[in-house]
Amino acid sequence: MPSFASLSPEDESFLRVFLAARGNIKEVERQLGISYPTVKGKLDNLLNRLGLGSLQAEGRKRRLEIVERLERGEITAQEAIGLLKGLES
Repeated sequence: MPSFASLSPEDESFLRVFLAARGNIKEVERQLGISYPTVKGKLDNLLNRLGLGSLQAEGRKRRLEIVERLERGEITAQEAIGLLKGLES
């Protein structure tokens, strides 16, 4: 069964508003009458339910590893910048 099919009606409604707002959190706040932290919390929960929350955690982990390598002097600042930019693409 596709992961989107397992969403609760509340999650599906939030996702529809989020997509219609093209990811603009301020617009989602306005549409749903909820605060910024509530929107972020709902989005994080939705990503986790869809199995996508781990992707964000992995990205944070990789960025931290690059910074730690820089701190230990294993790479130069320019190399760190290049590696961080590579994560974005």
